Amino acid sequence: MRLGGRLAAAIEVLEDIGRRHRPAADALRDWGLSHRFAGGGDRAAIGNIVYDALRRRRSAGWLLGDDTPRATGFGALLLEWGQTAQSLNAALEGDKFAPSLLSDAELETIAARRLADAPGEVRADCPDWSVPLLETAFGEAWVEEGAALAARPPLDLRVNTLKAERAKVLAELAETGAEPAHLATEGIRIAPIAGDGRHPNVQAEPAFQKGWFEVQDEGSQIAAELTDAKPGMQVLDYCAGAGGKSLALSAAMENKGQIFAHDAEKQRLAPIFDRIRRSDNRNVQVVAREQELAPLTGHMDIVLIDAPCTGSGTWRRRPDAKWRLTRRQLDARKAEQSAILDTAKAFVKPGGLLVYVTCSVFPEENDEQVTNFLGRDNTFAPIDHTVLWQSRFPGHAASARIAVGGGISLSPALSGTDGFYFCALRKAG
Repeated sequence: MRLGGRLAAAIEVLEDIGRRHRPAADALRDWGLSHRFAGGGDRAAIGNIVYDALRRRRSAGWLLGDDTPRATGFGALLLEWGQTAQSLNAALEGDKFAPSLLSDAELETIAARRLADAPGEVRADCPDWSVPLLETAFGEAWVEEGAALAARPPLDLRVNTLKAERAKVLAELAETGAEPAHLATEGIRIAPIAGDGRHPNVQAEPAFQKGWFEVQDEGSQIAAELTDAKPGMQVLDYCAGAGGKSLALSAAMENKGQIFAHDAEKQRLAPIFDRIRRSDNRNVQVVAREQELAPLTGHMDIVLIDAPCTGSGTWRRRPDAKWRLTRRQLDARKAEQSAILDTAKAFVKPGGLLVYVTCSVFPEENDEQVTNFLGRDNTFAPIDHTVLWQSRFPGHAASARIAVGGGISLSPALSGTDGFYFCALRKAG
């Protein structure tokens, strides 16, 4: 397929997403199933246009003066693919599968507009209702951070130190352009793709099948490192999901001690079993039923809560979720987080840690949630997060925001990671 056919297909997928209010991955999968003639390169390029259009929906639409799938599809190519209005029309001309060329009115609008002159919410590519939240989180840098949340993401990997060293994995993945991560001790990063490119299928690599590494955002790896789990500890991963942090903690603990991986939604735990087998993690015990946690009450050195949240810190990877999210959903997540904190605290032993983590950048889910919890239970108190950060990541003081009396925040513009929040609370002992 030429660019015109790919753009037309992307517009079709964007229309499907908007009409049926469905995740982008589902819409792209269904398009591929009904257009089996499209090769892997075509599907990757179409997916890139769709995700670029979703990440940059406001700025792409603003450039063309409209917010239709056509406008955002064209705008994505102008913003992310190095195209100009003239080069794009030239590329589409004569292609019978292409959408209609940019009209004279559209060309005039594009020529008259500079993104630098756009309102802040357009440059930040964020919903209007989230602007006050981003301003509270980032202050004067909110537009820059919003724009970073709308950029293409890298592909991050975590070396499984139970089976390999980082140098060994880097050598194995040399052809992918893999480099050591900036912060995470065992992290590896493959840079964001450009244009119609696609990330390598690292899960097809023999090194992955051997369990030498896992796919995990660097911010998630950092959160696991900050937990500071040691060999021999008893740890409850209360919202374990697919088990990424459980596996990271297991490696940090050198397979010694015990990790109990639990999630209230049992289906989310399904991938953890294959991951445990592949990675040789022998101290992870999956506990699916809430009642089976009762014997752990008051005995855990660390209780990790990777709380259900809005996922606003992952918008560059899941941009469709950004436009589906509402204030009402944020309030629902906050209620869940509060209830989970009040339940999970019972498992922490005297002197142990309750660790609260989200992949959100919204203060209401982060520092404010912790402050409210401490107002309900004065047996917990924050540790010194400045000391913790400096001990784990010396020389990188500028790579995180540390709230006075609060936790640690990571973000794409500041840290180069997804948006994450980490706060460790010590139980009086």
